[in-house]
Amino acid sequence: MADIEILHGLDPGKLALAGAVLSFILSPFQAPTYNLPIFLFGTLVHESSDAVQSLKLFTGLLSASILFDIIWVFNDGNDPSGLAKFLLFLLWLLKFPTTLTFLTALRQRGSQFMGLGADVSGPTVWSMPGGFTSSAGYQVVDDEPRPSAPPSLARHGQSGPPPPAKSITTTTMGGGAQETAQTTPGAYQSV
Repeated sequence: MADIEILHGLDPGKLALAGAVLSFILSPFQAPTYNLPIFLFGTLVHESSDAVQSLKLFTGLLSASILFDIIWVFNDGNDPSGLAKFLLFLLWLLKFPTTLTFLTALRQRGSQFMGLGADVSGPTVWSMPGGFTSSAGYQVVDDEPRPSAPPSLARHGQSGPPPPAKSITTTTMGGGAQETAQTTPGAYQSV
């Protein structure tokens, strides 16, 4: 239980940055070339608070790189120097808490990593962004709009005729022609 509390105290951004620095130090030596881009991607992902998919990708790549490091060390063509072996071992050890803290960060952002306790059978609630949900269902474009009574008339069970159109009469100076136009209430009028 104390191990989990230690993981909550670790900063994933600092762990990813430490991995990037250690990978950069290893870059002139004979070492795996994939570690530096993975950790740089991790520092970028940690800065974005809403990038859940990228966080999943980084966590998966980091987890896979733990296995790839073991394969790389035991490959016959790879024989790094003593200092490079030590630094590579430190980087390999750093990947474990980094992976676990990023998994914890995924859980805090409301996501799970590929079936680690995810409730797939639970209800999925979706609503359109901006609150444009409709409880009456969708209206097809080709359908005629449904007539509805104004709320004040609907309360009293009455339906009234639409408000009458207003007539506007304009006259020009010098006794010119008069122009009469009918507009609906609330419509824009040109002068």
